[in-house]
Amino acid sequence: METTELLKKVRKIEIKTRGLSNQIFSGEYHSAFKGRGMAFSEVREYMPGDDIRNIDWNVTARFNHPFVKIFEEERELTVMLLVDISASGDYGTRRQFKRELITELCAVLSFSAIQNNDKIGVIFFSDKIEKFIPPKKGKSHILRIIRELIDFHPESNGTDIGGALRYFTNMIKKRSISFLISDFQSSNYSDALKIAARKHDLVGIRIYDRREAELPDVGLIRMQDAETGKLMWVDTSKAYTREHYRRSWEQHEKSLEELFARSGVDQVKIATDQNYVQPLINLFKKREKRA
Repeated sequence: METTELLKKVRKIEIKTRGLSNQIFSGEYHSAFKGRGMAFSEVREYMPGDDIRNIDWNVTARFNHPFVKIFEEERELTVMLLVDISASGDYGTRRQFKRELITELCAVLSFSAIQNNDKIGVIFFSDKIEKFIPPKKGKSHILRIIRELIDFHPESNGTDIGGALRYFTNMIKKRSISFLISDFQSSNYSDALKIAARKHDLVGIRIYDRREAELPDVGLIRMQDAETGKLMWVDTSKAYTREHYRRSWEQHEKSLEELFARSGVDQVKIATDQNYVQPLINLFKKREKRA
């Protein structure tokens, strides 16, 4: 993409998403996520009523007297975006492509984070780790993230969510607020999801296009899997074919929801033709009620 065109797109996304972040999301984001982490502050002598789980056994042994660790609410959090940039993101039949929606969501979350004085980092993944941007603060850092979201070209087409989650848990040791943003067209990642959710405050954002939920009756068509390149002919005029496809999609959706619930991961589902403001606000308010 030409530099001038790229800068125009970055500026357009910045104006829209920064405005949304300032006017709508900053308060909800703060309430939903701020203060969930606890950081070690100091040790002091044990007092009756202290939680014995907080005893610092090393200091206790050194002074032959019980000491406890004191924790304080973290004022600064790390936010991580795990962004699926596989080939299926280049699909969309209404309003915009999935990747364009992902770009706006990442920008909104990034501006909300820096308003809260949080650091933000990104992992771009396909069926491999495509790029890692370490967590930092500042507007220039956010604009770099947006530029990468718009103009990054992955080396691979497939999706490996499990591999991305394992990389994430290995790279980011400190507990973070993390958003896994994908259409979740992947398999065999349930264990990695559970492990990541135990170490981090993980939220799933599911991106889809409504045309993916059902086949239209348009006769015999040739379809291609964007990630594998596989081609096949499908006769959409057959009611059985359309019904089988619809049921497969519904089963996929049900399995995803059950997986998120078992793993203790909050999730929100957003379509390419949907205004994402209300779904995000609903997610934030749901978390705020539990805080």
